[in-house]
Amino acid sequence: MAVKKNYRANNTRLIEGGTGDNPKLMAQALQDGRDSLYLEYYFGFQMVESKNGTLYKKANRKTERLNLFLWQTPRTTPERNENNETLRLAKQIRFERGQQLLEQGEGYRLKKDSNINFLDWMWSYYEAYTKGDKRHIKRAHDVFIDFLNATPEYQKYAKRLKPEQLDKEMIEGFTEYLQHRFRGEGPHTLYARFKKIIAAAVNKDVMRKDPCHGISITIDNGSLKKDVLSMDEIKQLITCHYQGESENIRRAFLFCLRCGLRFCDVKDLTYSNVDFSNRLLKFEQAKTKGHSSASSVVIPLSDGVLDLIGKPSVEGNRDELIFPLPSHTMCLKALRHWCKRAGIDKHITWHCARHSFAVNILNNGANIKTVAALLGHSGLKHTEKYTRAVDALKQDAINSLSVLDL
Repeated sequence: MAVKKNYRANNTRLIEGGTGDNPKLMAQALQDGRDSLYLEYYFGFQMVESKNGTLYKKANRKTERLNLFLWQTPRTTPERNENNETLRLAKQIRFERGQQLLEQGEGYRLKKDSNINFLDWMWSYYEAYTKGDKRHIKRAHDVFIDFLNATPEYQKYAKRLKPEQLDKEMIEGFTEYLQHRFRGEGPHTLYARFKKIIAAAVNKDVMRKDPCHGISITIDNGSLKKDVLSMDEIKQLITCHYQGESENIRRAFLFCLRCGLRFCDVKDLTYSNVDFSNRLLKFEQAKTKGHSSASSVVIPLSDGVLDLIGKPSVEGNRDELIFPLPSHTMCLKALRHWCKRAGIDKHITWHCARHSFAVNILNNGANIKTVAALLGHSGLKHTEKYTRAVDALKQDAINSLSVLDL
């Protein structure tokens, strides 16, 4: 491949960063007509002895691939727009990495660029986020942009928003939007993740003060907001089949209904988590791993649940996923289609399986401490809402009796 004039001999080129800047934003030409973007760090030099005994300086460099790509010669408007968006994100990531180096090595951070796009910063925060609720962080980012697009006075900020433009009035509007658009625990969950992003921005000096301070979305933690599936409705799902259904999604959801797992846990289960001889499932909850003494969960397995688990496709392959699942979005679409075909008129999400499991075993006589242990709760606070749901079901059952004519 011919090397262009602004490329080095090794097909790399500098995009951003001058003498003394660390890291620099670089690009490497690929054979498919794109540039792969990466960061190049410089950590000084060391004296190295050559084969003939002379000493020379060898630069100590490190690279970080960003998994971002540019079209080398964009030919269409969409390709040019894609390049602009990709470059904006890559430059923001470079700036943040540089600030992290300064903070770690020098104990201070540079004054933030007054032209920073907070929407780009939110995305870079999500990209670098490694905790179990990463999916919710992305959802909070996406919904906030939806809010900007849906609100006439804020539409001008939907592509570019400076940190100082995010004020209390905008946050109040966002909380109202969340409560209007979502129900149950959705508004509270999304706002909690959004506040986590804001707190990180304040901590990293991206913005001066927290615009969320004093603004909250309250929920009744003692009541269950999501719909649950009754045993009869679960039987409806089991007997419902349709053309094009996903066997893995079907098995995984029924498994969650019988064991109470979250989506983030069931998707990562391997056969190494199953003790077949003692009929036990053992795993660490992604949500609380490293943060709670109750993060390790042990669940006894019935014959029916063992049938759902099955055996690895290759005998002895303990690292094979039990339920190879597509994305959460694809699983949710399939689940809602399945419920509709089964004639279940409820707003069912994947997490409803966990709630249904708890309510149904309480309804069948399990005590609250047992349910808390099976769900991996560290205390009874979060489990008590299920007892209230069971009480409500019992009251509904009593109310359904015909009136006695005395």
